[in-house]
Amino acid sequence: MADNFKPCLIADCNGNAHWAAHGGGAAKGYCAAHYFRLRVHGDPLGGGTPRGELLRWIHDVAMHHTGDECLAWPFGTDGHGYGVLKADGKRIGAHRYVCELAHGAPPTQDHEAAHSCGNGNNGCVNQNHVSWKTRTENQADRLEHGTHNRGTRQGRSKLSEDDVREIIALKGIEKQRDLAKRFGVARMTVSSIHTGKNWAWVTTDHAT
Repeated sequence: MADNFKPCLIADCNGNAHWAAHGGGAAKGYCAAHYFRLRVHGDPLGGGTPRGELLRWIHDVAMHHTGDECLAWPFGTDGHGYGVLKADGKRIGAHRYVCELAHGAPPTQDHEAAHSCGNGNNGCVNQNHVSWKTRTENQADRLEHGTHNRGTRQGRSKLSEDDVREIIALKGIEKQRDLAKRFGVARMTVSSIHTGKNWAWVTTDHAT
């Protein structure tokens, strides 16, 4: 149990990092307060960022960046590494905000700000690396970049892609409840596969 009460990584901090241990290590060895600052400000010692500083940085720095290299968001990120900010009272991804400034409004509300560099999860906000794409197009990019988290790459997945192909092949031949029992999943999982809601790429891959 002693390992659960290691001191916070910040020198002279009287807190301990046991909160991180209970959170699955997500706090990276910081106490709750310093981890909160890391998440919000991008620095465990950060804080007091002037009002409007994030938007100022985008307009004065990001929108004037013309190089080919990625431009990393220097402020707080979400749990997936993407920069976040507030604009017009709404929380929005920094890369999406930059994409709208650079390329105009998205064609539809469902379009995503996709990265050509594959470094969105590292906070890239280079205006030349983002463009509007459908979710399907964005997922295809992630596959190419190796940043996707689908199918057997998901730690919680019980099914392999071969399992899914078999489930698809048995649609209408074997009852969904029987397939669910055989593969150890919920019947709704089988239903989602049959309707293409989940694992739709396996159908596509299988057909090509």
